[in-house]
Amino acid sequence: MITETNAVKFRQNLGEMLNQVQYRHDSVVINKDGKAVAALVDARLFTRIRRMQARFDALCQRLELGFSSVPEAEGMAEIDATVAQVRSEARGRTA
Repeated sequence: MITETNAVKFRQNLGEMLNQVQYRHDSVVINKDGKAVAALVDARLFTRIRRMQARFDALCQRLELGFSSVPEAEGMAEIDATVAQVRSEARGRTA
């Protein structure tokens, strides 16, 4: 379960929030001025997120190396064309 709270209530109920995350494996989203600014998640989930981020970064590096010889303008044009095609196909399926 994900609980949303503001920064003041989070500060006032820190112990309770830590227990909620530690024992129930819930997450807490902390809002400031109505916008999410942070999240409290259990350590296992945070470890998984960090591992996924590392894998994503490695994949981005491999893609960057693989396309390093393609001029940026050409690559962006190809991406834009592919996005437009996929969106057009998606609209066709929903019509």
